[in-house]
This record gives sequence, C-alpha cells and structure tokens, in this order.
Amino acid sequence: MIRLHVTSPLAAAAAVAPTLDQSRYLTQVMRLKIGDDLLVFNGRDGEWRCSIAEVLKKGVILRAEEQARPQVHGPDLELIVAVVKKARVETIVEKAAELGARRVRLVLTHRTNADRIRLDRLDAIAEEAAEQTGRMDVPAVDDPVKLDALLDGWEAGRRLMFCDETGGAPAMSALRDAGEGPWSILIGPEGGFSPEEGERLRSLPFATAVSLGPRILRADTAAIAAMTMWQAAVGDWER
Repeated sequence: MIRLHVTSPLAAAAAVAPTLDQSRYLTQVMRLKIGDDLLVFNGRDGEWRCSIAEVLKKGVILRAEEQARPQVHGPDLELIVAVVKKARVETIVEKAAELGARRVRLVLTHRTNADRIRLDRLDAIAEEAAEQTGRMDVPAVDDPVKLDALLDGWEAGRRLMFCDETGGAPAMSALRDAGEGPWSILIGPEGGFSPEEGERLRSLPFATAVSLGPRILRADTAAIAAMTMWQAAVGDWER
C-alpha cells in the first residue's frame, strides 16, 4: 500500500491535506480515486489508514479512518558526515534513513572540498526513503557546521563512534563494550581527517575510535558499513 509522510495531525476522522506534489502523485501517477486507501504518518501520531475523500483542482483531501500502528521511534542514532560530493551525500542521506538514523548532521572539516548542498533536496530524499521503508518518522538533515563547533557544543551523555581510517579498535567489539544509549557516528571527508582533527577526536572522553576493516572506504560506503555495524552491535536489529 502507498505510504505518505504528512505534517498534519492525525486522529480518527481528521481531514488531511497532502501537498500539491503529493496530491499529483496520488491521482496522476498512482491513479487513486475517491474511496481508495493509503497509509499516512507524521512522526508523532502513529501510522493511519486514510481514504481519499475529495479530489480538488488544487489537491486532494484525505480522511483518517483508523490507526494502523502506534507511534514508535528507533534508537537514538545520529550520523555525522563530512560534506563530500553531492551524489555521495545524497546516497548517504538515503541510506541513513533506511538504516534507522534519527538525524543526519553535515560537517565541514579541514579537508572538506565538495559541491554546494541543497537541504531541500536532501530532505526530500530522506522523506521518500522513510515512506518506502516503513519507518514512522523522517530523519532531520542539518545545515553544515564546522567540526570544531560541533564538538565544542557536544551533547552530554551522547557517545561518538569515530571511524578512524588510521586505525582503531574492531568496531563490533568496541561498540558492545561501550554499550547502548544515544550515539553518533562520525564519517570523515575524502582524504581523511587532518592530523589535528584526528588528535582532538582521539582525546575526547566520549569518543570511541573504531576501524571499519583493512580497506579504506569511500564516505558513502563507510557510512553504510558503520551504521550496519552499530545497528547489529547495540541498535534495534536484535529486537
């Protein structure tokens, strides 16, 4: 069944107005008509079965019929990734949504050299991935900030999985030893972190430096590998 992310509140008999683009998708691409059903979620009120109540010139109106699933959230995992080329950033955001990241934070490092970032495009990619994978929220994608500024304002109690291309503990065992709780995963730029950045990261009491294996991975591959290891070691894959 079609799934759609909306911003409207969801409750029994509530009227829901998708965006114009979403309305066109439902009626012109998927050829839905009045009375047809779809699933809708907003990240707050669970997943609802809705029916098309009206088809208007400027969009459609949905009616919420019944809750299909109560609201649930995955583990508190952030992906922090240095800005790289546009196509790779888009892949990273898509896979982060598929693999359960709650948030994607973009950072600028000493060796960042990348294309201009369009947050609206990344938000749309994250939303589509959430719709297609059955998750009930959409990960936020943040504006790029400097790595030093991000570390200066680090959230108390959150651990950092620092993927260190120069060497670190085996990821799975290091994660299990560190335990559950709020985590962030940090992926560096093409060419890796500068020596100064690496030294600071390794000195942080909340950081766990890990190795992703004997091969140097590109940023998008490293992000997928790291999130997979994290989910398997301390995430929700075993639940």
